[in-house]
Amino acid sequence: MARLNSGTISRRTVEGLPIEEREAVFWDKELSGFGVRVYPSGSKVYLVQTRAGGKSRRVTIGRHGLVSAEQARRKAAAVIASIKAGQDPGRNGSLPATAAGPTLAEVAERYMREHVAVRCKPATARGYRYVLDKVLLPALGSVPLGAISRDQVATLHYRLHKTPSMANRVVETLSRLFYMAEAWGVAPEGGNPCRFVKKYPDRSSERFLSDQEFRRLGGVLSELEAEGKVSASAAAAFRLLMLTGCRRNEILTLRWEDVDLDAGELRLRDAKTGARSVALSPAATKVLATMPRLPDNPWVIAGPRPGRRLSGLNGRWLVVRARAGLEDVRIHDLRHSFASRALALGESLTMIGKLLGHRKVQTTARYAHLARESVKMSAARVSESIAADMEKPCSGAAAPSADRCTLLR
Repeated sequence: MARLNSGTISRRTVEGLPIEEREAVFWDKELSGFGVRVYPSGSKVYLVQTRAGGKSRRVTIGRHGLVSAEQARRKAAAVIASIKAGQDPGRNGSLPATAAGPTLAEVAERYMREHVAVRCKPATARGYRYVLDKVLLPALGSVPLGAISRDQVATLHYRLHKTPSMANRVVETLSRLFYMAEAWGVAPEGGNPCRFVKKYPDRSSERFLSDQEFRRLGGVLSELEAEGKVSASAAAAFRLLMLTGCRRNEILTLRWEDVDLDAGELRLRDAKTGARSVALSPAATKVLATMPRLPDNPWVIAGPRPGRRLSGLNGRWLVVRARAGLEDVRIHDLRHSFASRALALGESLTMIGKLLGHRKVQTTARYAHLARESVKMSAARVSESIAADMEKPCSGAAAPSADRCTLLR
């Protein structure tokens, strides 16, 4: 049994513990049964081992770095007292709800720092922060992670039922926090309380532009640009969104060095799903070729300030869609409409996924219902064409007999 050289567990002594090829447990000399396990990976986890009723019990308290040495010592003392008093320390050896390790707020900050800040795009990080600050932390931030129950999550989910999309996002965010907490060793395996909370149906608000609406939108853009009510940069951005199916930020953050008109493509270095190339149609190439390249401004969609890009399109879009009578159309619906038109022209879901830069097939599968409609329309056109031939009268020298003609009809 390993012992600490200095006698007591503290931040300094724990950080100085050696990392060996095999895991080892170091025990505190002052609080009997309080220890820290050191793994070959370098992680260090506080634990308690004591006996009661002739049985040995071992309970994990939390990982060093997320739980401080002083916090672990206090919780260890509480757990030892609980076991000695004959109380059950919890399911699967976890801490009782009153001393169940770090709080949701503590785990959330680590999640934002070590996972979101490293792996997610800024917009995604802002989304996580919004959900945490507005909903999760006010409701459950001070609750120990191990004490959060399915009933609490279901109650919070129902409380937000008037905004089903936000309700689902809250559960998804909390579920990801628990997943990472399990990986870090600060939450019991299989203890995610979000697993059986049924999400609300996704009320899709997708909108697809018709041929006539595309024509109207194109005409309105030209009118507003000529009147000076929409800048040339904003009008070009809207045209590129319609002609490429790109995401809004992919166009707004486009630099001239990423545009290769000779090769007919855009090279997006930092798209939502990673670097990708976007093929340019002749129409999209024409839009880019006629745009001015301003000196000392690297951005394709230049803003009114020298050297800066256009920061947003929402206000300008409100003007455009009001003039075009398309008040229910969002900017992102231009991307959906690009996919819809591709399906109508016979492109496969696989090809559409490549055009839109989808990394997962499931993302493109949202357009499957449109693919079924395209198949129905194609079947109808083929059937009507055949039916028209079947109904034509028989004539000519080589015509079959009258009886045969009747059968053909």
